[in-house]
Amino acid sequence: MTKIQNSKQYDLEERTLNFARRVIEFVNRLPRTLPNLEISKQLVRSSGSVGANYIEANEALSKKDFVVRIKISRKESKESRYWLRLVQVNNRKDEKERAYLIQEATELMKIFGSILEKSK
Repeated sequence: MTKIQNSKQYDLEERTLNFARRVIEFVNRLPRTLPNLEISKQLVRSSGSVGANYIEANEALSKKDFVVRIKISRKESKESRYWLRLVQVNNRKDEKERAYLIQEATELMKIFGSILEKSK
């Protein structure tokens, strides 16, 4: 890999880590309703899985394994977006953060889709 590719790889690892961190911070501010508690668990899992599977993809032993891990990252991005759309918020600040996180999940989903297309 060239230095530029390594930099991009690192940037996406950081970006997925920051996404998961912001989701955790967001979840910690949510109203403690029964639906939010259940949705929050799913949201934290899926948002963390985006980056974890991307890291696994970069350590893949075969192209097939790489593709499978990238597909999982894309799927977890979609799932995160779904849970973000379902969760209930109480104020404008959290609504604004939710909109940002939905946009980030959408962009990550598209990035992983692009990686899949290029790896064919």
